[in-house]
Amino acid sequence: MLTYVTLLCMGMMGVAAVLNVYRLVKGPDIPDRVLALDTLYINVLAIIILFGIWLATDVFFEASLLIAVTGFVGTVALGKHMLHGEIID
Repeated sequence: MLTYVTLLCMGMMGVAAVLNVYRLVKGPDIPDRVLALDTLYINVLAIIILFGIWLATDVFFEASLLIAVTGFVGTVALGKHMLHGEIID
């Protein structure tokens, strides 16, 4: 039963990721694109974690932690660049 639920959740997260890519490409302005990119990495992170649950291995959880930290730093850097025009003051 857990296998079917995990596959269903991975499918729904995949649809959400495709919709985020659409918003990333079509976005009317830069803040919408940054928000779509942030949401996209969170959806991909959820897919990786669900894949790790499906395969019953711990390797994907460690990879998801690295992706989460990288995504957070990237989002903060983009937000700071949008506000000040520079990343490092």
